[in-house]
Amino acid sequence: MGIDSPIFHALHHVLDAAADDKTSANIPSGAYVRDAKAMAATPADVKEYPNSYTFIVDMPGLKSGDIKVQVEEDRVLLISGERKREEEKEAGAKYVRMERRIGKLMRKFVLPENADAEAVSAVCQDGVLTVTVPKLAPPEPKKPKTIEVKIA
Repeated sequence: MGIDSPIFHALHHVLDAAADDKTSANIPSGAYVRDAKAMAATPADVKEYPNSYTFIVDMPGLKSGDIKVQVEEDRVLLISGERKREEEKEAGAKYVRMERRIGKLMRKFVLPENADAEAVSAVCQDGVLTVTVPKLAPPEPKKPKTIEVKIA
């Protein structure tokens, strides 16, 4: 019986439910703790290209329909999904070892000012999500205003 046994997962679930009890304002909520764990356990790479930013996030075992990519207020890119435990399909079968990660996957990124939050695109292939955020065109430099000098 390893640390990833169903008993430990059930115990973790009970402890999370206890943490959801709002008896103290100083204790973080269970949802906050789960989100923090999910963000810490979700690896990601960020690349900057001349015309875009690319966020590459490992989302193992998730189909594209199970992944949410959102741009929240204050230009925050939220990438999330959840991998659930597979139910026992065969009668009499039981897990001897569980090592593959299950649970929530999540990452948040604050987009730079020059990122076009309206043109975000995402592609998932082989468990790797690639989110591309184009850069906005740089503002036109202001041309000096020429004032005609009149002869008085």
